Amino acid sequence: MGEVRVREAVADADRAACFAIREDVFVAELGVPEDLEYDAYDNDASLVVHVLAVDSDGTPLGTGRLLYGPGAATKTGGEPGLGSLDRLAVTRHVRGLGVGAALVRGIEEAARLRGLTTVGLHAQTHALGFYERLGYVAYGPEFEEAGLPHQSMRRGLGSGGAEAVGVGGGGAA
Repeated sequence: MGEVRVREAVADADRAACFAIREDVFVAELGVPEDLEYDAYDNDASLVVHVLAVDSDGTPLGTGRLLYGPGAATKTGGEPGLGSLDRLAVTRHVRGLGVGAALVRGIEEAARLRGLTTVGLHAQTHALGFYERLGYVAYGPEFEEAGLPHQSMRRGLGSGGAEAVGVGGGGAA
């Protein structure tokens, strides 16, 4: 694998690659029903930014998306400055090689460019350590989403990097 590049998936071919990766990872591997995997956010450019990680030769490696703005209030609770990272998926053959971390940082940069100050997410519980290593802080009880156990997490986007943010009424973590 060469250098990993992360870009916003604006072109039709990039968006198709994002959806193909999600199909492989969420639907085929994890058994998420297709009608739950794809939702109204996917095609509304005012609510979502899709990102795509590619190898130096352009081979798609992973994807994720950022939901933001008033129309995404069901994911963000309508909280100003909060974006929701979700649908993070990396192809099986490059897992553990830094693609997921590159995608998260790319989504955080997309959030900063849109004036957001915090990114939240619903992590599958087996991935908590991955997100914690990237500075995310878990809060609240575990819950089920798409038939899989999840945990809410957040990370503040400080001026030069991330910082823990207070959640659940407590102070800064």
